[in-house]
Amino acid sequence: MEQSAPQVFSGITPEQWAKLIAKAQAAGIEMSGNAGTASQYGVEVAWDYSPVTKDLTIQCLRTPFFVRPEDVNAKIKALVQETVVSTASS
Repeated sequence: MEQSAPQVFSGITPEQWAKLIAKAQAAGIEMSGNAGTASQYGVEVAWDYSPVTKDLTIQCLRTPFFVRPEDVNAKIKALVQETVVSTASS
């Protein structure tokens, strides 16, 4: 499948970024560092986080034929928003 457009999330604090990494790792996704790629179940994503600008860019690079990139993007967006909201209200 084709790559999807990158999703950019602004205002992500280092604390929120750490929680996102922890959630990914808990789900079995080998994610570490401020930039990289990871894949699981045929879904490959790339990320780039800047603690200076607090911008996070995540892009779905590949999906298996039975998973739509739009579904992966929706899940990523929901996960980031859920983490930002839960961290802000803590």
